[in-house]
Amino acid sequence: MTGSAAARFPEWAGPMPADTIVEPTRLDSIPAWVSDDHRAAFSAFLVTCSSIANGDAAQREARRAPPALAAACRAALTLEAEGPPEAIACRRFFERHFEAFEIRPKGGNGFLTAYYEPEVMASREKSADFPVPVLARPDDLVTFGQNEPRPDGFDANLAAARRTASGFEPYVDRAAIWAGALNERARPIAWLKDEAELFIIQVQGSARLIFADATRARLTYAGRNGHAYTSIGRILVENGEIPLAEMSLERLMSWLRVDRARGRSLMERNRSYVFFALEPMIDPVRGPVGGAGVPLTTGRSLAVDRTIWPYGLPVWISASPLTPTGPRVPLDRLMIAQDTGSAIVGPARGDFFMGSGMQAGTRAGLVRDSMRFIVLLPRGE
Repeated sequence: MTGSAAARFPEWAGPMPADTIVEPTRLDSIPAWVSDDHRAAFSAFLVTCSSIANGDAAQREARRAPPALAAACRAALTLEAEGPPEAIACRRFFERHFEAFEIRPKGGNGFLTAYYEPEVMASREKSADFPVPVLARPDDLVTFGQNEPRPDGFDANLAAARRTASGFEPYVDRAAIWAGALNERARPIAWLKDEAELFIIQVQGSARLIFADATRARLTYAGRNGHAYTSIGRILVENGEIPLAEMSLERLMSWLRVDRARGRSLMERNRSYVFFALEPMIDPVRGPVGGAGVPLTTGRSLAVDRTIWPYGLPVWISASPLTPTGPRVPLDRLMIAQDTGSAIVGPARGDFFMGSGMQAGTRAGLVRDSMRFIVLLPRGE
């Protein structure tokens, strides 16, 4: 970090990981800044503002929002209360209340992926067509806070544990859970067609379920077993099973299903396992609830590394991902940090929320791109 950057970069935002480049920049120097839909970004920002201004706890703990961000949120809520501001007023709001810093690893750029909310058929009862359970949070699962000390002798890299009569022990992994290790500890809340479908839902962190009677419900994140996430797509690419240029959600799902035993063995290499809660689908237009505890906004919500950034920060991203029609299309817009994920690690790492359904999944599966990551940090009151 240069001297000028160090002088302006707030203490609460650091320290950055080693070999991270932090460079102050001007918002009006960013290509496409003026042409973005700042009203859309402002609307997404407002979704998080009430909880930040009130100091409400997030669904998944992240770096604490600084007082300056709470002050910016109060200003945004006041501006909205006076009457929905026009796009130009929203742009001026971000320019007045935030200062931009470009973040990138030394010798490289940021990295962007995308995710979505799957929409799948499900059953409330186990059957031959729906044999795979979606499990509720087990009654013996204990989740550790980010800075919470682990019990003596416990692996500091594990984010959760199993509470036993003699103390804590590492929670069972995916293979053990699929083999029935939890028994009555974790109640099935729905049943799916196959393990590949469950796996993708766990990677995405939420889903919309459609039952035979046409009623719908939503799976929401309720915890995980604490083991590190392993990308099975990366394993397939590294092993030469699927070329990187051809990797997509459809190719991955097809590979997992063509040989079920082999597919299960690969999925079990990702020891992480996610548990869910089942909620009624009250508002189909609303996105799933992200780590910040608020509904996600399609095309404006970004998942970030929660150990580095607080929820609610605006982040400008610039990338050129592939599209289902073939050509790469520039993606330049202001996003809001409202979610997180076990695979989203690093100061210039982002995961773009594409929306719900198969079309969103197809688009999301094509995004794995170098990007420009510019975080907007609040100036303070």
